[in-house]
Amino acid sequence: MAAVWQLKGAFLMLLADACTEYVFSCKVRRLSEKTIDNYRKQILYWNRYLDEVCDVQEVEKVRPIHIKNFIILKEKDKRKPAYINDLLKAYRSFFNYCVEEEYIDESPLAKVKNVKEPRVIINTFTLTDIKKMLDYYSGADYLSVRNRAILAALFDSGIRCAELMSLTDDKVREDYMLIHGKGDKERVVPKSPFLSKCMIRYQRTRESYFAGKLPPQGYTFLSKTGKKLTHEAVAKIVRNASRAAKVDRSVRASPHTCRHTFAQLQLKDGIDLYTLSRLMGHENIAITQRYLRGMKDDSILQEGNKHSPLMRL
Repeated sequence: MAAVWQLKGAFLMLLADACTEYVFSCKVRRLSEKTIDNYRKQILYWNRYLDEVCDVQEVEKVRPIHIKNFIILKEKDKRKPAYINDLLKAYRSFFNYCVEEEYIDESPLAKVKNVKEPRVIINTFTLTDIKKMLDYYSGADYLSVRNRAILAALFDSGIRCAELMSLTDDKVREDYMLIHGKGDKERVVPKSPFLSKCMIRYQRTRESYFAGKLPPQGYTFLSKTGKKLTHEAVAKIVRNASRAAKVDRSVRASPHTCRHTFAQLQLKDGIDLYTLSRLMGHENIAITQRYLRGMKDDSILQEGNKHSPLMRL
């Protein structure tokens, strides 16, 4: 299979072949299957546009004007800035790969800026909400004890849903957890005494429930049949507790909102962005700053007053 066209003595790399190479490179980097699949679909979407609208099929022929016209087209279609920026992120990563492989000298997206996104306030759970949600699972049966431990882990560590589902017993230590995160990276997250208590009770209940016949995979949190939990199952745990606690409907009842809640409560308690970035497993501090921007104005005012330099005189 030829990966290039020869034109006037120069070899041109086909976008389709470069995409295939890039996907393979993502697998070598051990990105998650979900991330790789999203990148592949987004890049193919771009390539289809370039082929059908711009009559461009080669990497070297893509120009910044093609990208900018695409952005304008999506804005006319009333697509949200976050959606457009997500597509740009994928294509920017793709063309950075093409530069690394020396198919081109500079990415056509190098001077293309992201679309300005409106400031989004993400409503999070309050401390009262958290207490009521935990109390909802106060029973002594296996599912109640498990669900309480899951909620405690989500709120106490900021763990992603996928990370929680893949957590294994050997990664749960006495006062911390080793979380296997995105990009095959592992990070250390402390466990509060509250979470430790919930986890000890859960593990003891789990041993009794399965009568010493735990599945060999070693996953910490198991379904009632001993299988690895699904994202839908964890989301249902959060959703049911939120409904029972009568949480305000403006708060999206999801595992990711638990993560946002963790981040914002940590920021309110005065944690620095670098430490929070490490705890949450972010690639860079810019991602963590989004949680700071998502805080409500009244929270910012309260924190500003609390840490006023003149109040220390």
